[in-house]
Amino acid sequence: MGAFHAYDIRGIYNKDFSKDDAYKIGFFLVDLLKADKVLVGRDVRVSSDEIFEYLAKGINDAGADVYNLGLATTPMVYFASVKHGFNASVQITASHNPREYNGMKVSRENALPVGYDTGLKEIEAKVKNDQVKPVSPKGRIIDLDVKSEYLEFLNGYRGDYSKLKIGIDCSNGMAALLIKELLGNKPVYIFDNLDGTFPNHEANPLVPENIVDLQKLVKENKCDVGVVFDGDADRVMFVDENSRFISPDLMIAVLGHYFLEEKQQKGIVLQDIRTSKAVGEYLAPLGGTTQTWRVGRAFAAPKLREINGIFGGELAGHYYFRDFYYSDSGLMACLIILNVISKMKEKGITLSQLISKIVAYANSGEINFKIDKKKEAMDAVRSHFISEETPTASFDFDGYRVEFPDWWFNIRPSNTEPYLRFIAEAKTKVLLQEKISKVKSILSNFI
Repeated sequence: MGAFHAYDIRGIYNKDFSKDDAYKIGFFLVDLLKADKVLVGRDVRVSSDEIFEYLAKGINDAGADVYNLGLATTPMVYFASVKHGFNASVQITASHNPREYNGMKVSRENALPVGYDTGLKEIEAKVKNDQVKPVSPKGRIIDLDVKSEYLEFLNGYRGDYSKLKIGIDCSNGMAALLIKELLGNKPVYIFDNLDGTFPNHEANPLVPENIVDLQKLVKENKCDVGVVFDGDADRVMFVDENSRFISPDLMIAVLGHYFLEEKQQKGIVLQDIRTSKAVGEYLAPLGGTTQTWRVGRAFAAPKLREINGIFGGELAGHYYFRDFYYSDSGLMACLIILNVISKMKEKGITLSQLISKIVAYANSGEINFKIDKKKEAMDAVRSHFISEETPTASFDFDGYRVEFPDWWFNIRPSNTEPYLRFIAEAKTKVLLQEKISKVKSILSNFI
């Protein structure tokens, strides 16, 4: 079984894990999280109902009740988990992965994520090695509906979008469950029906081919902004009025206009280790101090809570909020960012003009190298550059981020694939290309 990863349980269903594994995960989860009730939601994937059936049976056989949310976005599970006092919750989803995948995002009390180092490793060992011994009495399945509560919460962040023309791609995923009740019928929607076969494109907005339809929609309808969600609606990404994709880390800076400027909440903003240096430079005059941390909800949500940060974001399009239990929500981020875009339009500033004020460097985007000896390759890249010039800052978690006066790079191993991921920024395109070429040359020795 190869479905246990740093952030969650995920893989090709009936290859990397099965319904029997789902049953055992449910059974052993109860003891791990000391729960007498477990909240469970699911996405619309074809296999989600069967996984729910067996996961719930395992939880019930361990003596705990299952509170069944039914179809839900992943952030809806976080909301219900804290609002209704659950010590354990599971969202059945494979997020942005292709249709044949499924998985589980597990949380403990206060919607804190359970990652491989904080519980999933123990569950994996028990699933492989321990015998299931059902208890008596068994637990029950109890339906729980929080949709109206959750919509009421989200509506607290809804602004006046009447002067905005918005294009929205729901990717046939879970955002379609709620989006029209939040934004009505005025936006131009595509792929807004729930369909777990994802017939139009994979629900991964980071892949350029998956946003082509949205880009066409924005162009044809002369939209001010295009919005696209991933499969479970915990991530959101944007294209500007010219149909150009906006790197999601830059939206951390855009959120600063709402929290730091409009709401006057001065303090710490969390960013991941891949974030553009421009973000911190843009937020500083608004009253934000950026702190850099590891990639992934399993690390970001606890860190934001630890530092009591106002909000945070990642290059992958996750945005975390103190006001949302330090958790991420694609719909909440969407509403807040649309607020900022709407107010900017009133001032005569387009989205592309706003982004151009943030961007200060040439950026490589994430480049993947298929390498088995990841640590040796990373060390070689780092050693080469620090032998040439003195760093101004250096981070050694989640790979390496090393900053120099005119450029910086991050090189990190993928947690789920045999890849090294490299990203760099420089003050000029010429310098950036020079550094990328050198990195490719160094890594060619490991490929």
